Amino acid sequence: MEEDTGSRSAKRGKQLPHRDNDSPTPATRTDMGDDYDPHQHRENPHPTTDLETLFHLLRLGLGTGILAMPQAMSRAGLITGIIATVLVAILVTHCLQVLISAQYAACRIRRVPLLSYPESARVAFGIGPASLRPLSTPSAVAIDFFLITYQLGVCCVYIVFIADNFKKLCDPLFVVSVEMHMLFILPLLIAFNMIPNLKVLAPFSGVANLATIVSLSIVVYYLLTMERSTKPLDLWGSFATFPLFFGTIVFALTAVGVVVTVENNMKTPKSFGRPCGVLHIGMSFVTVLFIAVGYVGYLYCVSDCSDVITLDLPRGPATTVAIILYGYAIFISYGLHCYVPVDMIWNEYLLPRLQRASASNTRLRIAEYSLRVCLGILTFVVAVLVPRLGLFISLFGALCLSALGFCFPALMEACLWWRREKGSSRSLMLFKDTVLFILGLIGLVAGTYTAILGIVRSFK
Repeated sequence: MEEDTGSRSAKRGKQLPHRDNDSPTPATRTDMGDDYDPHQHRENPHPTTDLETLFHLLRLGLGTGILAMPQAMSRAGLITGIIATVLVAILVTHCLQVLISAQYAACRIRRVPLLSYPESARVAFGIGPASLRPLSTPSAVAIDFFLITYQLGVCCVYIVFIADNFKKLCDPLFVVSVEMHMLFILPLLIAFNMIPNLKVLAPFSGVANLATIVSLSIVVYYLLTMERSTKPLDLWGSFATFPLFFGTIVFALTAVGVVVTVENNMKTPKSFGRPCGVLHIGMSFVTVLFIAVGYVGYLYCVSDCSDVITLDLPRGPATTVAIILYGYAIFISYGLHCYVPVDMIWNEYLLPRLQRASASNTRLRIAEYSLRVCLGILTFVVAVLVPRLGLFISLFGALCLSALGFCFPALMEACLWWRREKGSSRSLMLFKDTVLFILGLIGLVAGTYTAILGIVRSFK
């Protein structure tokens, strides 16, 4: 590590507000911080450039979700799936923009350089309608729960993906269970999880993006040249299976926790949400790839698509290369996603307790490494207990990302606009946020119920 744990924590402490009784609460502040620009006061020891941030964003979008798109299309129908993918991508991008803007506004109100997603929600709810102000603290706790659950859930999905695909490669040589393949890769995942910051991860993300593009090119080549299924195409899908599609596409497109993290670590954060900035370029590129892979993959296997399309490809040298390259890319993504729960649990919960106990730097370092190891083992255990990759993806997408990506950003923006003078723009904004919240709530309930029901049936 380039600097000790105590030093990094001290720098982080300058960015976060102190929760003491002397600090003005958001509900009582009238200063909206119009003369304060949080971006000019950020102190980040390892800032990332726009290109490095784009690498991280592409790396997040090109995970297991894109390989699950053929199965998602089979659940939604070809035409419905394409249209819904575009609409969900637009909504997701807008909601991410709303979240970043709300976080920026909350920082201006508190006059601090940086606030986490939960702390930003605490500020927004605190200045919103009187009926929502008591929810400021519970909302922060709920966001922490959803963020940690989702990020660890993604890591579980990645473990299952790597193990399933490596089993496909190794079965002609030796046959062992998928759980044993998970055990084989566990030490490597834990070792990679020890990397301390996103700046160090950036070069790995760049190589992983190249590996992903090569692997996807091989996969798409197979899908275009191999004999397609003769089964009739389902163009419009079924209402009963559409919630599973929604969970999959939201899971694939919405990496809300890591998006907030990479924006917070940027050297020039103002360029993140511009019309031609990092967010819109990255999301546009990822959406086009999702539709392309989903379309050709569905034509190839129709209703017989596996959880990820690589499991449907015939064995051969090119398939082996594609699986190895994509396995490496997902391995890198595991480190990116696990960075968020480590950062949250360590800096928000464990580190303050240890500092109050006057722990030494050595003890702090041991505790942080122990946390990283424990989270790696936890994701392994959950992946072994529920190795249902496709349903895993739908469940975590519907449960966590409907709340994190739609409901909470809409509520935060509505609370921030609540204090403005009444007018048509305020009414339109509140109406728009109400619609986003209702859509997120419907997706959460329907998608979670359908995914859990599918998991239960799969075990029977």
